[in-house]
Amino acid sequence: MVNTPSGSMFVRSIDGSSYMKTGLKIFELLDSFVQEIGEENVMQVLSDNGSNYVLAGKYLEEKYPRLYWTPCAAHCLDLMLEDIGKLSTVKRAITRGQFLVGFIYNHTITLNIMRTFTEGAELIRSGDTRFATTFLTLQRLYKLKNNLRRMFVSEAWLNTKTSKEVKGKRACVVVLMTSFWNDVLYSLKAMRAIVTVLRLVDNEKKPAMGYIYEAMDRAKESIAKSFNGIESKYSDIFKIIDSRWECQLHRPLHAAGHFLNPQHFYNDPNIGKDTEVTDGLFACIQRLSIDEIENDKILSQIALYRKASGTFGMPSAVRMKETMSPVLSLTCSSSGCERNWSTFEQIHSKKRSKLEHQKLQDLVFVKYNQALLERFNSNDLIDPILLNNIDECYEWLQQNEDKNGILEDDLVLGEEGLTWEVVGNAIGANEPTRVTRHRLATLVSNGDEELEVEEEVFEIESSDEQDDINVVELRSEDEADVI
Repeated sequence: MVNTPSGSMFVRSIDGSSYMKTGLKIFELLDSFVQEIGEENVMQVLSDNGSNYVLAGKYLEEKYPRLYWTPCAAHCLDLMLEDIGKLSTVKRAITRGQFLVGFIYNHTITLNIMRTFTEGAELIRSGDTRFATTFLTLQRLYKLKNNLRRMFVSEAWLNTKTSKEVKGKRACVVVLMTSFWNDVLYSLKAMRAIVTVLRLVDNEKKPAMGYIYEAMDRAKESIAKSFNGIESKYSDIFKIIDSRWECQLHRPLHAAGHFLNPQHFYNDPNIGKDTEVTDGLFACIQRLSIDEIENDKILSQIALYRKASGTFGMPSAVRMKETMSPVLSLTCSSSGCERNWSTFEQIHSKKRSKLEHQKLQDLVFVKYNQALLERFNSNDLIDPILLNNIDECYEWLQQNEDKNGILEDDLVLGEEGLTWEVVGNAIGANEPTRVTRHRLATLVSNGDEELEVEEEVFEIESSDEQDDINVVELRSEDEADVI
């Protein structure tokens, strides 16, 4: 596929079933494609972040001195989300959330009861390839939190046969567990801003190269605000973001796009003083310039751009600086190629599995380019590059929180008195915060990780177990790792 300021276009496909996808072979395929398009027409090559693609990118940059290889930003962000999902709190919330959604949709009666209490609203099941779908699963669960709680204490649920089974009891415990919703809230705060940036870069209508730098800065600020500036709560998240940003996502083209975006440059005087940004800009100028004369000309124009003088200082340019596109309008995502896979699957089905490669390619060429054109020309009034969404994405997550970021317990009937925490304690759903030697022996005997033994009473920050009365039931099947 090729991408220009006018949109994306599918060009051709290659039958790669006869060879191994090594870095050298991928380089040869990309090299032939660059020659077909024309070296002078190609500024960057976007691909996946696999090691073979990284090697192919290095070969391309060595052969073509005026070309950049750039890893797919959408894939980098998805890997960030995957790494965040490995944090203990987030992993626990995801595991329990996926179990809960799977349980509801695998039992017809339970599903019908849920639809009654949610007024037809559906839950979202996580996908296997895109980790952002996990965020959508937790987000929907959180929005339907009170509906699900009322469902699992209703007569309609308690009168079903499923409610008396082991999995049914476990699902009920998860929904009424206060710590589960605290974990979900933490996960949403950790992932929400990254998902918003992912949506920003994963669009085909407006190139995001000039925005991703600012978007990542705002995402980190949003995460910090969502945790009320308590660094201990988001330090691990920032380490993951910085690690992926430094080794994969931070590229000279991204820095140059940030510098050459008038919407940001003239509103933030520190951009021109940031050595990381300016180094990336000058690296791009050095690599993309045809000769020294063009290099010197560009540098002189950069000086005018800094001062907003000459053409950049014209009244029309000043008026349009908030709405004009960045000077460097390049895409930073290769997701369009992945979306094309579904087109291949629709055409090359079991019934039409004998299509020759050229015939298949022609059909995909027509169908997918038509879809790309319709998507590009759609009357979408929403600006896909709207950074204010990143700034505001944490606000709805801070509702009903105290100053320490802990959820204030919801009332069962919307009146003073009975709370959901009281209900959870009554059925043994809430996790204990302290445990005795006898309780510790019970937990270890049920296959849990060893806990540090210090005194007669021990602190547990976040145990995955319930009251003694529920442990035997909840640990009696293979799904015990869910809770």
